[in-house]
Amino acid sequence: MKKLIVCLALCLFTVSSFAQDTGDEDASMKNAATKRDNEMIEEANNGWWKNSMQSHDQRIEWWREARFGMFIHWGVYSEAGGEWKGKKVDGYAEHLMRKEKITKEEYLKLAAQFNPTKFDADKWVKTAKNAGMHYLVITAKHHDGFAMYPSDYSGFDIADKTPFKRDPMAELKAACEKYEMKFGFYYSHAFDWEDPNAPGNDWEYNNPGGDKNLFGGRNWFDIHPELLPKAQKYVTEKSIPQIQELLKKYHPDILWFDTPHKLPLSDNLKILKAIREVDQNVVVNGRLARTSNQNFGDYANTADRPAEFFPLKGDWEAIPTTNESYGYSKYDESHKPASHFIQLIPNAASRGGNILMNIGPKGDGTFDKKDQRILDSMAIWTKKYGESIYKTTASPLPLQSWGVITKKDSLLYLHVFNWPKTGKLLVGGITNKVTEVYTMADKKKIKASVSQQGNLILDLPKNSPDPVDAVLVMKVDQPIKSNGLRYLDVDAALNRLLAFDAELNGDGLSYGDGKTNKYYVTGWKNKNQFLTWDFALSKATNFKIVIKYIQEKENSGEFNITVGSHVFKGNADNSTDKEGLNIKEIAIADLPAGKHQLKITAIKISGVELMRILEIDLIPNNANK
Repeated sequence: MKKLIVCLALCLFTVSSFAQDTGDEDASMKNAATKRDNEMIEEANNGWWKNSMQSHDQRIEWWREARFGMFIHWGVYSEAGGEWKGKKVDGYAEHLMRKEKITKEEYLKLAAQFNPTKFDADKWVKTAKNAGMHYLVITAKHHDGFAMYPSDYSGFDIADKTPFKRDPMAELKAACEKYEMKFGFYYSHAFDWEDPNAPGNDWEYNNPGGDKNLFGGRNWFDIHPELLPKAQKYVTEKSIPQIQELLKKYHPDILWFDTPHKLPLSDNLKILKAIREVDQNVVVNGRLARTSNQNFGDYANTADRPAEFFPLKGDWEAIPTTNESYGYSKYDESHKPASHFIQLIPNAASRGGNILMNIGPKGDGTFDKKDQRILDSMAIWTKKYGESIYKTTASPLPLQSWGVITKKDSLLYLHVFNWPKTGKLLVGGITNKVTEVYTMADKKKIKASVSQQGNLILDLPKNSPDPVDAVLVMKVDQPIKSNGLRYLDVDAALNRLLAFDAELNGDGLSYGDGKTNKYYVTGWKNKNQFLTWDFALSKATNFKIVIKYIQEKENSGEFNITVGSHVFKGNADNSTDKEGLNIKEIAIADLPAGKHQLKITAIKISGVELMRILEIDLIPNNANK
């Protein structure tokens, strides 16, 4: 049992013990529309926003094709590098001002030290281009309120308050044009810690929207509407003027916003309207104005730093970081291996999403060597396999146990993360005629045949051409046809049935944010709720059934796992890990060939909820033979 737990733990990515907090993140980062907002919503839906969406497909076409971009968090905080007055500051380094309750006057002393003489826009953009990135988004103004460009609407900027008198945004824009990269800005429209009128700074100005939860906390603008004129003064006198300034001065291809819940929806819509008055073609991400029913952006965003992706329809983007902080921290050694990102990119593309991968340059204008090593590895991989990512669409086939699939016209790109030791790769769900299959790296042809069960079988070389992601190209007749069957690998070391990929039954169930050990389903509070996974087997197999879940101390319960003719009982307690992570072997089951459904139901719930289930793993007992 201990050996099994260790094996599973190694199969799943974990980060180091670098301490992290949620910063400005929120479970939803959405607004609940109130009577105050309805007039603006109606105006948008019947006027300016509706008209702007007529050109939506045209303006977002380049973004859909790009699939991979670079996110850069760089500012005065980069000079500190996660340290303040000789002390290590955990968590997001770009949140230094908030975490240490630094006054504007003190922050200006740090700004006076910010002189990135080693900054080279050409080198930055060329590095991103070589890594396979097709667009770049950089922080023009983060939550500290400091403009990283010369602004006519605030003296709290790089030109007035630092010895560095150049305009790095203009230099990056020029470099992006040189290397044919799309360019854009992150702008903190709702949070501004230097402005006495803006939400967020509760240590110097006693403003709402900060950690003290003053004036009713999150919903301060509903509980204390008398405070709204103050925040609206910030919106009209700084936020909107600077956003329009960026549009007119730099003509970005994309604008990226965050933390919309710090302002009322009506003000967020006011900002979006101001953008569209200046530019109908700039792409706007999904964190400016949204409710639970409607997103007014051009695409949706997942939660920050995801390890897995919850189901999303349409266009969406995830923003992982090379380590755990967005801004540079000299103490953050939690850098993921390049393989994590190499697999994350096709995983997102196979589900119709983009990856905007973040790095935090140092205060002197150079990239951290650990980030550079990751980017160098990405460059090697994208040079070989970029065609399988760019301009592709989501997989038309069911999930595959060995990896993921992307599509472009009549080509299917098979990203094989787990090379089969048998040399036989079962491609589940496809019923098309296959005209050709070959390895992308060396163009070697692969024999394709159909088994007696009607499954497509590929005869692979003994050794994988790439240990992280070996890409096969498969030409098929159009249109793509599928029987919808998800086949498990009966010879694999591990088949993961993620909670994100389950069918959720019963009201109240919802997804976690997808971070490491947070890709769970939550809200399991009654016996009418259950999860199911449908799959098929090519032959009879004996499986170990293992469950992985997160459990709070106050919660416990009992559940049944039903699969085939088997019913297995399990206890949802907290007995394995101090962080609430539990990995338990439930049973061993013999399953015949054919279609199956695995179902997990609650028998007894003690506490708030049964558990937060991450996944159920089916491990063939012959996997290690």
